[in-house]
Amino acid sequence: MKDKTVYTCTYKSKLGDILLAADAIGLTGLWFEGQKYFANTLPDGAISQESPILTEAKRWLDIYFSGKEPDFIPPLHPTGSAFRQAVWKILLQIPYGQTTTYGEIAKKLAKMQNASHMSAQAVGGAVGHNEVSIIIPCHRVV
Repeated sequence: MKDKTVYTCTYKSKLGDILLAADAIGLTGLWFEGQKYFANTLPDGAISQESPILTEAKRWLDIYFSGKEPDFIPPLHPTGSAFRQAVWKILLQIPYGQTTTYGEIAKKLAKMQNASHMSAQAVGGAVGHNEVSIIIPCHRVV
């Protein structure tokens, strides 16, 4: 049986406190205190204790907030529909320091799925429900 335990810790950033959550597979959440959908996927019974994955995520954040581009991505395990997962995978491909648009992501998804069109509004919904902000760079979409 798989371990479904979720661990949490708080990261103090210059933008405010960040709650990190991880299971045995990877980071399941990264939320700024007070943000919309704050900890909305955090299961009851999460344990406030640092784990190796949370330590790795904190190291990534230390590098990022120092103004450098981290050369690794901690293990990730966000939960969401296949559509949201596809959008988040595209977000991870946006280069550090660059931006893209909801429309461009929609075009990429349509091409990947051999569809004639994909809704930029639907992409916006998936971007807005990104549970691992910053590391999955939703802030690079304009």
